Amino acid sequence: MKRFCVLFAALLGVAIMTLAHGDEIHVMGTVSKIDGATVTVKVADGSTKSVVLDSETKFLKNKADAKREDLKVGDRVAIHAKEVNGALHATEVKIGVASRPASFASPGGISGGSAIAVRG
Repeated sequence: MKRFCVLFAALLGVAIMTLAHGDEIHVMGTVSKIDGATVTVKVADGSTKSVVLDSETKFLKNKADAKREDLKVGDRVAIHAKEVNGALHATEVKIGVASRPASFASPGGISGGSAIAVRG
């Protein structure tokens, strides 16, 4: 019975999140290019997605209202968009903290979880 309740709660949570965003498409990643009214985002799988920004696009940074000018290459973003005539049009852009260079990814400047042993 306990497993059933946990499973039911998880499915209910997924259903609520799905309905809350309606038919919008989510693009999450790092801004790789801003060209006029189009922003290109590098997503987790390494591919890129282009999204059109227009006068109806709402911008948020740290949960506060922001402007289009606040968006910079290197920023992490979560974009809610609708597909219009085959193109993604942003309804909301949540701007996060810019990605850190790999040399700062972990203590000692070693990224990727591996260490280098030096023998003397």
